[in-house]
Amino acid sequence: MAIGERIHFFRILRGMTQKYLGMALGFPEKSADVRLAQYENGSRTPKADLTAALAQILEVSPHALAVPDIDSYVGLMHTLFTLEDRYGLKICECDGEIHLRVDVFQGKEAARLHEMLCAWGEQAAKLKSGEISKEDYDRWRYRYPEFDTTGHWHKVVPSQGLSDLLAEEFKKQPDKEK
Repeated sequence: MAIGERIHFFRILRGMTQKYLGMALGFPEKSADVRLAQYENGSRTPKADLTAALAQILEVSPHALAVPDIDSYVGLMHTLFTLEDRYGLKICECDGEIHLRVDVFQGKEAARLHEMLCAWGEQAAKLKSGEISKEDYDRWRYRYPEFDTTGHWHKVVPSQGLSDLLAEEFKKQPDKEK
């Protein structure tokens, strides 16, 4: 999620209007909502000091608003928090171990993420059982979704040849309305 989407998410979560938040930041009443809309739609990006002020008013860490840097532990944690908000990722404990799972009932995005993770799990299981090599596994991951054969994530479109064949067969069918 980009910073504008995060601002929008937390503003709605806090029950604030764009005008209210903009005025809380010190923008004139006349343009407060327009200015906030520009940040939320991505046409403007807030500088660090404004991001800090937004975070304070929204009662979140500035890391929660920024595009996360997954090369840091804090950035990675905020990425996971965003996945929880947007895709239903949940943390749970089972037999003393921490696990991440997807709440498929949280919505369409959560169900789609679950399908994608299942496809990944299938490939990981094939690697573990020796059905595929580490090289094949890495090729699948690094070129995802190109080599995903589960078909969970994409719309099925027939090849041009199949489409042409079906069209020809359809033309051969007798017209039943005559």
